[in-house]
Amino acid sequence: MPKLFGTSGIRGIANKDLTAELALRVALALATKAGKGNFLVGRDTRVSGECLENAIISGILSAGAHVRKLGIIPTPVLAFLTKKYGPDFGIMITASHNPPQFNGIKIFNRNGIALNTEQQEDIERIIKSEKFKLAKWNEIGECQDASHWIEDYIKLIIENVSLERSWRVVIDAGCGATFALAPLIFRELGCKVKAVNAQPDGFFPARSPLPDEESLKPLCNIVRRLKADIGLAYDGDGDRMVAVDEEGNLAPLDQTLALYAAYAIKRAGGGTIVTHVEASMCIEKVVEEAGGKVVRTKVGDVSIASAMKEYNAVFGGEPCGAWIHPEYHYCPDGILSSVLLLKMLEEKGDGLSHLLKQVPRYPILREKIECPNPLKEKVMQKVEHKIESVFPDFREKLTVDGVRLSLSEGWVLIRPSGTEPLIRVTVEAERADLADEIMRKALQFVNSVIREAKA
Repeated sequence: MPKLFGTSGIRGIANKDLTAELALRVALALATKAGKGNFLVGRDTRVSGECLENAIISGILSAGAHVRKLGIIPTPVLAFLTKKYGPDFGIMITASHNPPQFNGIKIFNRNGIALNTEQQEDIERIIKSEKFKLAKWNEIGECQDASHWIEDYIKLIIENVSLERSWRVVIDAGCGATFALAPLIFRELGCKVKAVNAQPDGFFPARSPLPDEESLKPLCNIVRRLKADIGLAYDGDGDRMVAVDEEGNLAPLDQTLALYAAYAIKRAGGGTIVTHVEASMCIEKVVEEAGGKVVRTKVGDVSIASAMKEYNAVFGGEPCGAWIHPEYHYCPDGILSSVLLLKMLEEKGDGLSHLLKQVPRYPILREKIECPNPLKEKVMQKVEHKIESVFPDFREKLTVDGVRLSLSEGWVLIRPSGTEPLIRVTVEAERADLADEIMRKALQFVNSVIREAKA
C-alpha cells in the first residue's frame, strides 16, 4: 500500500485517489486505535465533502465509537473544539487550498494538534493489516449534531480581543469554510464589513481556493474602490489568511509574517518564533532586533506546531499565511490571525502598508532541476556531504528539510520535491547580483551531483 499521509494529512482527487471506501477504512482504523471512543467530524465546502463525511461517520459508528458532527466548519475551529472537548480524535475533511477536484482528511489528537509522522504511520499499519474491530449490532455508536459548539469559537475571539475603532474591512471567503463565520466575527467586533464570495460553493466559482496574487486581484480592486482599511482573504478551509493593505496592494507574505512575529516578540518581552527553512531571512532580521530568536523546521504546519511546543514559542507560521497562536491553540488559524493582525495595526496606530516598509525585502530566486525519484536520496546525501566545499564561508547548516546553508549575505536551500521528480533550489540574498551568483553556483553543483549519481 502506498504511503497515505503527506505533509498535511491525506490528499487526493476525490472518488479517484480518495474514495469513500478509503475514508471508511481510515475511520475504522482510528476507531480501532481509540478502542471505540469519541470523535468530532467537520468538513469544508467541497462538493465531495458530504460523501466522504458520511463514509467516515459510518466507519466510526460501525466500530462502536460516537460522533459529534460539526458540519461545514473551518479547520482551525475543529482543532480548537477538539482541544476544548477532548475527544479521541478530530477529523477534518478538506483539501485546504487545493483545486476543487481534490479532497483530504486531516486528523487531530485530543490536544488539537495534527498527528505527527509516528502517529500517522501507526494508523497506516492498522489500515494495511485490516485488523479492524467492529462492534456488535447492538453496540454501534451514535451520531449527534454539535454545530452549536461553533459558538465556543466565536466567544474565544470576541472575549479575548477588543477593537477600539470601527475598521472598514473587506472579507473574501472564496466560497470556502469561512463564508459565514469570518464576517460574523468581525461584525461582532464592531467592524464595518463588506463580504464577497461569502456563499458556500464547493466548485469555488469566484476564485481559486488558494489566495494568491492572481486570485486576489478583484479583492485588491474592491479595497481600493471602497477605500477600506484592510482586505482579508482565506483559503478553502480557513487555516490561511492573506491581507490586502489600505492602498489595495497584496501584503507580501514573508514580510507580513515577519512584521507580526516581531510584534509578538515585543509583546511577550522576548522568546522564540518558529518558521520553516524556505521562509525569508527578513524574519531573523526583525525578530532578532526585537529581542527574540528564530527556529527553523521542515515545511508544513505539523512540523511548525511540534517545534513550537518543544521550544515554547510565542508565535510561529509559514509565509503562505498559516499562522499559529499558541495562547489560543496549535492549529494555523486564518480568522484568528486576521483579527490579531488588525489588533496589531490598532495598537501601532498605522496602516499596514506603512508598517510593512519597516521590514526589508530581499531578492529571492527559485529553480528546479529534473531528478529521477529513485536517485533523490543518493543525490541529497551527496549534496549534504559536498555542499560545504562550494560555499566554504557558510555560517550555519540545517538538514531538517533538505540542506540549507546560511551565508554572510544570504542563504541557499536544496531540497527534493515531495510530489515530483525534481530537486528544488531556493536562494535569497541582500542584493540581486549576489542572489544570481549563489544560484549559479548552486545549480552547477546540483547538476554535477545528479550526473555523478547517474554514473
